[in-house]
Amino acid sequence: MNERTQARVERMGILRIKMPDIGEGIAEAELVEWHVAVGDPVQEDQVIASVMTDKATVEIPSSVHGTVVSLGGEVGSKIAIGSELVRMEVSGAGNISEEDATPEPVASEPVGAHAASPALEAPMPDPKAEPVPEAAAKASPAPVARPAVVAPTGGASAPRAEGEKPLASPAVRARAKEAGIDLRQVQGTGPAGRISHADLDAVFEKGAGQGGGSAKRGLAADTSVKDIKIVGLRRMIADKMTASKKHIPHITYVEEVDVTKVEELRATLNKTKRDDQPKLTLLPFLIKAVVLAVRDEPVVNAIFDDEAGVVHQYGGVHVGMAVQTPTGLMVANVKHCEARDLWDTAGEVNRLADSARKGTITRDELRGSTITITSLGALGGLVHTPIINHPEVAIVGVNKMQIRPMWDGREFVPRQMMNLSSSFDHRIVDGWNAATFVQRIKQLLEEPALLFMEG
Repeated sequence: MNERTQARVERMGILRIKMPDIGEGIAEAELVEWHVAVGDPVQEDQVIASVMTDKATVEIPSSVHGTVVSLGGEVGSKIAIGSELVRMEVSGAGNISEEDATPEPVASEPVGAHAASPALEAPMPDPKAEPVPEAAAKASPAPVARPAVVAPTGGASAPRAEGEKPLASPAVRARAKEAGIDLRQVQGTGPAGRISHADLDAVFEKGAGQGGGSAKRGLAADTSVKDIKIVGLRRMIADKMTASKKHIPHITYVEEVDVTKVEELRATLNKTKRDDQPKLTLLPFLIKAVVLAVRDEPVVNAIFDDEAGVVHQYGGVHVGMAVQTPTGLMVANVKHCEARDLWDTAGEVNRLADSARKGTITRDELRGSTITITSLGALGGLVHTPIINHPEVAIVGVNKMQIRPMWDGREFVPRQMMNLSSSFDHRIVDGWNAATFVQRIKQLLEEPALLFMEG
């Protein structure tokens, strides 16, 4: 070992940053993105990895300054709580041997689950080294798992160093990738140069102002094949849909609904609402109708535990709301809809939808629904066959509205019509109960005054 290497080794040490306890009894999480690579310099509090559990993305920050020596897994692998996430070379952490300082290969499989241990392991000392003072021997605090959030816009950050990986949430990265934007060229306005959705909006506006367009190119056969690994939210959606179709015998019931009156009422309420009240869409009315229809058919507001053979029938109505986001479909939970009025429901729907699209929604807001509503109405389509949000037993699907001629007994008149496509778990919900439930929703939407007659 030459003098230069010896001096470097004496100044450096190896710390293992372990997968922290995310809480709620979770034993492992899926690694969905590395924000660093081997050899990258890392600052304290810089995000090093994003993991996912229960459809919520959590970012893991570094608790030390250092250089990445090795990574504890590859994207798509499961990382057990307490297992090694990243190995860091840090300064002032004690003496180590030259062999210990050599980076190890990146593990292709996550390290198996261990007993609970600190998220940051102390450096590996050389037995021949001088004792390290007690104060210096204390390990830095463990990294804290934090939900992915969008940084507020503000003053411009310092220029990004050459080769430095930009900081951004998974939702921002997905949106940028879809738009073909290189985040390394985007100026982040958040802390430490973090890029937010507002920063992407600024890029879009700038591009539109400059006038886009490119020269016409000749058409050529495209023979490329792109392999996309299914990880993160996309994999969770795939697993959820597979479980639902595998275990649940679906029955889908379709009914047309005359929404002329409820649309007229909605327009009137929006014209006369206070400034502090949210704009009403059809969804709060539909949620209200579902709440009242559940009173007649409580069997649809339930969770079926397949393994235990037990149906958990709920008194409170917690409506799952399917939200399409840049990273995939999420089901946000509008809790205790039976205790909300139209305006309160509309406000909560808007808040959850916005949080889901920005990637700031919490795990608690994505779980606990007892019946789900999904809508493809904005995209058109007369009928669809929605898949039940397992382990629920019912889902109500909304199709597009359109004006159609309807016979009123004397003549054809134009009416605003919409189909409801609703699926039920036929193990729990009989066809009669499914039809009765949907017909009650139809009645309430066609005569919206009934929505306000609680008795």
